[in-house]
Amino acid sequence: MDQEYMRMALDLAVRARGRTSPNPLVGAVVVRDGEIVGRGYHARAGLPHAEIVALAQAGEAARGSTLYVSLEPCCHFGRTGPCTEAVIAAGVRRVVTAMRDPNPKVAGRGIARLREAGVEVTEDVLRDEAARLNEIFIKYITTGRPFVALKVAVSLDGKIATRTGDSRWITGGPAREYAHRLRDTYDALLVGRGTVVKDDPSLTTRLPGGGRDPVRIVLDSLARIPESSRVLSGESTAPVIVAVTGQAPRTRVAGLESRGVQVVRCGPGPAVDLEVLLRELAAREITSVMVEGGATVHASFLEARFVDKLHWFVAPKIVGGVEAPGAVAGRGVGRISEAVGLERVRRIELGNDLCIEGYPVWGGAADVHRDY
Repeated sequence: MDQEYMRMALDLAVRARGRTSPNPLVGAVVVRDGEIVGRGYHARAGLPHAEIVALAQAGEAARGSTLYVSLEPCCHFGRTGPCTEAVIAAGVRRVVTAMRDPNPKVAGRGIARLREAGVEVTEDVLRDEAARLNEIFIKYITTGRPFVALKVAVSLDGKIATRTGDSRWITGGPAREYAHRLRDTYDALLVGRGTVVKDDPSLTTRLPGGGRDPVRIVLDSLARIPESSRVLSGESTAPVIVAVTGQAPRTRVAGLESRGVQVVRCGPGPAVDLEVLLRELAAREITSVMVEGGATVHASFLEARFVDKLHWFVAPKIVGGVEAPGAVAGRGVGRISEAVGLERVRRIELGNDLCIEGYPVWGGAADVHRDY
């Protein structure tokens, strides 16, 4: 039964996907004498944690119960108090967790505190599922960098636009809606200045039932983004960050800042230092970034091995043309054995289009083990 109740906790946690940053997704279920007496999930940073919600619902029935929680209860003061003390005070007899909290402030201390208080603890129930659920949080909290996803839409022959630069629309409606659901999930959306100039995107989330606009990030080493760009128009209240280099003229930087744009200097130039940028984003509690273009930006993130996951959309169309741009620029690899592979591949049919999702394997073999 432990797995069954833990799966319920994981299903509860999913309900807040894209809303808890910089916190993890967590769900909890309280069971007493074979009956569920409390359920809860962490809805947003600053709001009660999953355990607190579930215990409040259970009330006095929590005494002598088993608490199933998808992540180790916290034992420190953050935006809220330590959950371990609430669990102990509620009289919970047993706690079942899916995985330990990778946050160095917790990392087993929560479990140790519970055991010290006489609470029985069972660990690692559906651990792999829990780690996949919180892949973004795990990457962010253990590396100090956001989780980076690369989203690309290409034709059958790998083109992201025609020779004239036309790229609307390579994929159909269902695929575009799915892409906007991804935008609703990630904290930030990143493009290069070239994409802003060519396509003038708003970089917002457009879904039938509404959605959350991500933070908009533009790589623009010399701060030359046009003032008329839609991303600067104020059509969304989501913050805009422009990443520049030390070569960006102060007058241009000041002009952007006067419009409410957050300008981040990332290295001396000529190109934006992605390592500096990612660490700056993490410092601002941006835990995930989806990169959407263009080809040079894609190459930069791949060559630096900063990509954690790919969402690769393929439309059944043939564009052709030597001058039509492909999805990834840069130098490329010299041998097929050096190509970036994918593992844990998932294929999603979206109308006539296909989305291939997976995690990069560099040079054909994984060189590190990761939980996310």
